[in-house]
Amino acid sequence: MRGEVKGQMNVRTTLFSENEQEEIRRAVEAAEAATSGEIVALVVPESDRYREAEVLGGVLLGGLLALVAGIILHHVTVWFFVPAVFILFFPCRLIFFKVPWLKRSLLTRPRLESAVRERCVHAFYEKGLHRTRDETGVLIFISVLERKVWIIGDRGINDRITPETWHELARELSVGIREGRACTALCSIIGRCGRILAEHFPRKVDDVNELPDEVMG
Repeated sequence: MRGEVKGQMNVRTTLFSENEQEEIRRAVEAAEAATSGEIVALVVPESDRYREAEVLGGVLLGGLLALVAGIILHHVTVWFFVPAVFILFFPCRLIFFKVPWLKRSLLTRPRLESAVRERCVHAFYEKGLHRTRDETGVLIFISVLERKVWIIGDRGINDRITPETWHELARELSVGIREGRACTALCSIIGRCGRILAEHFPRKVDDVNELPDEVMG
């Protein structure tokens, strides 16, 4: 389920220091100690390339710069403007590629939400959370550019734990990151996930750690 995160962060090593990453790893280890569930924290810089925003941004910025140049040169004609926009389009598009947060203002909320949802589901399978023995994998997904947090569980978990539970945890985590306490908030949510999982999926005698405890990216 989703929540929102404000602020620009690039990769997990920027969002979390090495010491904080180790703290999060220990939190996952502790949370999984009493449950057969598997908890994975994943941070991505963005959920999609958003090429359409790069193109639109290149056109708009190129057009603005071409207009300004035409006014300065006293040469505001279609014969100047169109070629100037074409020439400026490429470096302007590169700016939007190099500075991803500029794309946000050119994207609709549904587009952002759809991209994060798809990337989160893709990550769930990409990282192997669907392969756990008892179908008890939980993914805590943070997408920085879109400022979104999603938490999703595998089929075995969703049969017993409501989506509203994950939505509330995602909301609390997003608030914590927005307030500048990302590590503390994430460790707290990991601990709560562990306690919830332990109620429904207690640790088995032959339980093994099936997935990495480190923050993934």
